[in-house]
Amino acid sequence: MIVIYGIKEHLNPIKAQLSEVIHGCMQSVLGMPEDKRAHRFIPMEPENFYYPGGRTPAYTAIEINMMQGRTPETQKALIKALFSKIESVIGISPVDVEITIKEQPPHYWGFRGMTGDEVRDLKYSVNV
Repeated sequence: MIVIYGIKEHLNPIKAQLSEVIHGCMQSVLGMPEDKRAHRFIPMEPENFYYPGGRTPAYTAIEINMMQGRTPETQKALIKALFSKIESVIGISPVDVEITIKEQPPHYWGFRGMTGDEVRDLKYSVNV
């Protein structure tokens, strides 16, 4: 699951396009299938979203939650692809994008009535 935070005036108009960019990077770097998209947008009022100095109101925070298994090189490739595509396609400078990958062991995940370590029919590999 991916959670995207930003000031609503900036985030709302680009949600669909940003979802496409993020999912495209997830597909190209991690091999995620087309139908594996779980994006949650949290558009916030400016008074509820404080961001670091030197950033603009376009500042966007992206949290990527996934099962453990990807190598550091793969994770770094994903982060770099996201910075590049978000800038080239949407026009948000990398200085205004913060990306955090949060990994948990498969047994911490629950979906389709089972835990992640019990699933045997994923259409993608976690160990990349």
